[in-house]
Amino acid sequence: MAKTKRLSQRDFWQKLRSVAGSVPFAEDLLAAYYCAFDRDTPHSVRAVLFGALAYFVLPMDAIPDIVPVLGFTDDAAMLAAALRYVAGHIKPEHRAAAQARLETL
Repeated sequence: MAKTKRLSQRDFWQKLRSVAGSVPFAEDLLAAYYCAFDRDTPHSVRAVLFGALAYFVLPMDAIPDIVPVLGFTDDAAMLAAALRYVAGHIKPEHRAAAQARLETL
C-alpha cells in the first residue's frame, strides 16, 4: 500500500507541474490535496477529496485532458463538487500551503 500511495503522490505532482499554468483551479486542487493528507481531516472528507484528486490524475476521464479548451472542464467540475461538499474542512492553512506551493511551481 505504501508503494501505491507514493506512486499516486508522484503522479499527482507530475501532472500538476505539467498543467499548473493552464488550469485556473490549481490553487483549489492543491488546497484539496493538503486537506486530504491532513490527519485531522475526517475520513469521509478525505475519501471524497482523494476521489477528486484521483480523477484529476487518471488519464482516462470523461473529457480527455489533451482536448483543447475543454480538456480540464470535467476535472474542474469534479473538484468543484468535492470542494462544495467538504468546504468547511478546507482550513486557511491548507489554502496558505497551496498558495506557497504554487509560487514554487
